[in-house]
This record gives sequence, structure tokens and C-alpha cells, in this order.
Amino acid sequence: MPTPLDNLDRQLIAALQINARESVAVLARQLGIARTTVTSRLARLEKTGAITGYGVRLGQRVADGGLQAYVGITVQPRAGKEVLRRMSAMAQVQQLCAVSGEFDYVAWLRTDSPEQLDQLLDQIGSLDGVAKTTTSIILSSKIDRGHPL
Repeated sequence: MPTPLDNLDRQLIAALQINARESVAVLARQLGIARTTVTSRLARLEKTGAITGYGVRLGQRVADGGLQAYVGITVQPRAGKEVLRRMSAMAQVQQLCAVSGEFDYVAWLRTDSPEQLDQLLDQIGSLDGVAKTTTSIILSSKIDRGHPL
């Protein structure tokens, strides 16, 4: 069972989501705690899997080199595993989440051009078990604290 996060853990994680390369000294100053406390909390959060890694977020200019979209996908009953298997082989699928609500899955796609996005959407829509897709193209990113999930 995962260790519950306290308020200090949440504040530390929030600070790292803003800048994962922030030094322990600066984090300690921001949170008003000792550097050793920051170090031990980070070690515990990593060990328990609350923090699974640190990454790079692309700047808007680099990300704008392509086209990104979110696609809501509705699948037919008992077709989810096959749709998941097929979509996992598509390199342009950056993330696929099972969701509640109108759709069964939401996919984050990244392509190099509108034509590639069109082809990818046709490919997803023609998968056995996909009943419906709804696409929203990302125009700009207003807040980005890392990966969608």
C-alpha cells in the first residue's frame, strides 16, 4: 500500500513540478525546512514510487515543430485490450489513458503535420473495436507542469 503524502510532501512535489532541477538548498529555503529534510523526503518519495523519475519538458518552440491533439476514443464492449495493443504500436501515441465519462480512452498524439495527423486518425478510427473518435487539436499550452499523467 502506498505511503500517504503529507502537506510537506505535496509542497516538495509541487516545487519539483515547477523546476525538477532545483537545488536541495533552494528547495529547503522555499519550504522553510532543513536541507537534510529535503534530501530524506526525496529519497523516501523515490523509494516508495511517489516520484518515479525526472524528465525534460520541451519548450513551446520545440513542441510547436509538430502538431499535437487529444482524441477521445469510444470502443465496443470487450474490445479495449485489442485497441490498447494496437495503439501501443503507434509511435505518435504519446499517452493513452482509460477515462470515465463519454469516452473509454483519451489519447495524446504528436505528429509532424496535419496530413500525418489525418492519417493517424484514420488508422485509429479503422481499428477493430473502435466505435467513435473525437479529436481536439492543441492550439497552445497555457499551463504545463509536466506530463499529463
